[in-house]
Amino acid sequence: MVRLRSAPGSRLVYRYYERRLRRDLQGRPVPCHIAMIIDGNRRWAREQKLASVGHGHRVGAERLREFVDWCQEVGVGVVTLYLLSRDNLTGRASEELGELCEIIADLADDLSRRPGHRIRHVGDLKGLPEPLVQALQGAIARTEGVEGITVNLAVGYGGRHELVEAVRRILEGADGASTAELAERLTPELIAEHLSTAGQPDPDLVIRTSGEQRLSDFMLWQSAHSEFYFMEALGPDLREVDFLRAVRAYGLRERRYGR
Repeated sequence: MVRLRSAPGSRLVYRYYERRLRRDLQGRPVPCHIAMIIDGNRRWAREQKLASVGHGHRVGAERLREFVDWCQEVGVGVVTLYLLSRDNLTGRASEELGELCEIIADLADDLSRRPGHRIRHVGDLKGLPEPLVQALQGAIARTEGVEGITVNLAVGYGGRHELVEAVRRILEGADGASTAELAERLTPELIAEHLSTAGQPDPDLVIRTSGEQRLSDFMLWQSAHSEFYFMEALGPDLREVDFLRAVRAYGLRERRYGR
């Protein structure tokens, strides 16, 4: 694993700033659910002149392990990690995609073996390599009933696809109802009950690394009232102070919900 070294003086400043940020969080609201779009792994690998972009994905996965720990420490109940989109399945080179799927499988397995983690999958298993499907299903089964932080792994996920599938499930359970009856029943609450995140609170905070400011088909329905925080750090450069600054920024915002 590639690690960046920092001077002793900068580490002291970092620790002081981290302690100050933690003090700033006291008495302020903490997100119940944080969704993370980790981006910039490939760019980071190229900037480091590494042999393949896969090295960037591996370091990015290590940051996500730490990210879940950081969320646990401040009291976040649900975290969703956007790991592989449906667009990635057709848009990435086969060699990179294969390596990325192996990294995600390792991440799912590792997270499921840590205490206090309950793993859930959001997305579509269709089109995923069988070893990755088995890793996801194994992680879910291993953590069934575990109390602690819920970790949603968004793999093979697309927001538009999720909405289509939710409507499809509603229609399949219509029990012969007429179009007019279905239209009368259709509510935002009914659609939410048929999403892959059913039963969970919507994300209070959506974070994206790498400076990009877009959702990339991620949790389009669930993020309707979310706060957004875009950070310049590339995925592998993500630090705890970056996370704490995002949570502090959330705590300073006034959520009005149309009021």
